[in-house]
Amino acid sequence: MKVRTNVRTIALSLMLAGMASAVSAQPYTKAQYAADTKQAASRYAEDKKLCAEESSSSARMQCQRDAKAEYDKALAAAKADLKNVNAKPAACNDCGRVIAVNVEDKKGEGSAVGVIAGGVAGALLGNQVGSGGGRKLATIAGAAGGAYAGNKVEEHVKSSKVWHVKVQYDNGTQGEFTFDKDPGYANGDLVKSANGTIVRR
Repeated sequence: MKVRTNVRTIALSLMLAGMASAVSAQPYTKAQYAADTKQAASRYAEDKKLCAEESSSSARMQCQRDAKAEYDKALAAAKADLKNVNAKPAACNDCGRVIAVNVEDKKGEGSAVGVIAGGVAGALLGNQVGSGGGRKLATIAGAAGGAYAGNKVEEHVKSSKVWHVKVQYDNGTQGEFTFDKDPGYANGDLVKSANGTIVRR
């Protein structure tokens, strides 16, 4: 009786080891699951025949319980492997793709420096025109015109470009990010939000 039980236990252990090896060697599929469950059922049927040959009823019952436990273990392992393969990856709420990239000219802002510099230059030029009261008027007009021109020149020098990148997230929402330099994104790029901006993924 003990010899038969040991042989049966060894056979079941080898079967389980073979199933685990097959799963690790290649992706687990429904076909593999069907083959494993069929093999487990066949092994269980053979074990029940061996159990029937036990000399006492208590030994037969114990043998049958052991065989059923091993069979259930084999089925549970196969189901777990199939479930793990079919499990969907967790949703990524921060993941999305670029749907638009727009470049905009950002107008520069003038400062007192441009106004003063332009005003001084304009006043000097105006002072060289006419004489007497006319020279004073020309100086004032030159200062005013120079201040305006100086302010506009400074605005032009400080003008720049900004890039607006619009993202469509996997969860259905949208977001827009602004960059002072070309981020290098194009429509269709896969990105992920991180620390207030976006990065490639």
